[in-house]
Amino acid sequence: MANNTIKSRLDAVTDAIREAAMSCDRDPSEIGLVAISKKKPPEMITQAHEVGVTVFGENYIQEARDKYDELSELGVFWHFTGKLQSNKAKYAVKIFELIHSVDSIKLAREINKQAKKIDKIQDILIQINISGEDTKSGTTLDEAASLVEEASALTNVRVKGLMTLPSNFADPEGSRPSFRAIRELKDKINQNLDKDSLLTELSMGMTGDYKIAIQEGATLVRIGTAIFGPRT
Repeated sequence: MANNTIKSRLDAVTDAIREAAMSCDRDPSEIGLVAISKKKPPEMITQAHEVGVTVFGENYIQEARDKYDELSELGVFWHFTGKLQSNKAKYAVKIFELIHSVDSIKLAREINKQAKKIDKIQDILIQINISGEDTKSGTTLDEAASLVEEASALTNVRVKGLMTLPSNFADPEGSRPSFRAIRELKDKINQNLDKDSLLTELSMGMTGDYKIAIQEGATLVRIGTAIFGPRT
């Protein structure tokens, strides 16, 4: 039986996504939910899937590999949302539909190399360090366009959009300028791309600020605590 607590939490998140989208005249169907399941056991992922979650986000390669193997029959989609080391790219391309956290051309090239080996076009997002904090990964606003251009030239990588993780604010409104800056960056980059290469995805917003992120253009929100409860 599905976990009723997870179902009630998911229903609340789904309702909030719908309300946030409608508050800015967006279609709620434009916003994808990535349930961040890092450090959550496979049985909780199964329960979340039973009540409608189809995309799960993981931050650690070994943990993701174990879950991928154990839950292979579920038919869910996996996104990688943590910091990816180049030497783990060979595992990432075998598991993940989308890698959110590409922050250098070196990493993009390694992903391309490993994806080519298995005849896959790997979808990626370019991570932007909007806060400039040393503790956060990502390229800079100024370097983002050139990284998108270089990565887009690779044969087995497809750049789908941008990802960011802003500073932590007690008031979610504090994240709004960062989210807006990423949306404006996407629009600026798209001015120089042909229609087949346009960036379409913005991965931004977590449990504390996803409503603001949606109002500023997020197409993917990464929600963990609001679905699975606090990490222990």
